[in-house]
Amino acid sequence: MENNLDGLYEEYGRYIYHLCLKLTRNKEEAEDVMQDVWVKVIRSSANLDSVDHVKGWLTTICMNTFRDRYRKNVRRSEYVMNQPATLEVPLLDLVPSETMTPAEIVEQNDIQLLIQQKIHELDAIYRKTIEYFYLDQYSLIEISEKMKVSIGTVKSRLFRARKYLKEMLMEDYSVREYVTA
Repeated sequence: MENNLDGLYEEYGRYIYHLCLKLTRNKEEAEDVMQDVWVKVIRSSANLDSVDHVKGWLTTICMNTFRDRYRKNVRRSEYVMNQPATLEVPLLDLVPSETMTPAEIVEQNDIQLLIQQKIHELDAIYRKTIEYFYLDQYSLIEISEKMKVSIGTVKSRLFRARKYLKEMLMEDYSVREYVTA
């Protein structure tokens, strides 16, 4: 069990320290929080085998430890004005989430629809190359065999298709903010 904890510390120690540092913005405080986190990890090491996502589990312990210390400090403080009114670090943003919010799902669907419309506006040769590569997920070799052209030609068509698609998306002001430069 001790080897398991040593390996855990070796793998995630820096991550937890940097997370503590980001939360506290103070080296000494971050070291204190990190020490508390590892004490909690050691105390609950019997449950370690049942943990599916170790990094998420450690992040949750770290976040809860930080919140507990922050609340405790606020309660103990005689001078509330010395305490920050709000935390600058959005705590929920630091906790990894595998589910998308409804707004993110709607936005993703809108973007997919706009890109599909723009793909259909491409010349047939570029549209077909994009469809083979991205939608059908053919390799470059498979595309070259299907289209009866060299791999170099497929690469060129794919490059040009992406370039034209990006230009078309940049011209559309409703999509411009989603296109990276």
